[in-house]
Amino acid sequence: MYRLKYDPAAEAVHEAMPPAASETLTLALADACHGPIAATQPYGEDDGVVRMLVTEHAFAVLLVGYQTRTITVLQVTYLE
Repeated sequence: MYRLKYDPAAEAVHEAMPPAASETLTLALADACHGPIAATQPYGEDDGVVRMLVTEHAFAVLLVGYQTRTITVLQVTYLE
């Protein structure tokens, strides 16, 4: 399992989202912590490191750290 980390700006966007959209993103991030490749999509070139997570109301850019077993949320965009 991977540990989740946040860029402060990404965390602020996630915290400001409406409750239902925030919960959906939180659950998707939890899935990514169990299987980052299966739960995400490539972001640009598929290097397996920079990934994206798309829900109905949000888009997140993630950095997968295989050696540190971390997923860093670099950006969250709320799609109204």
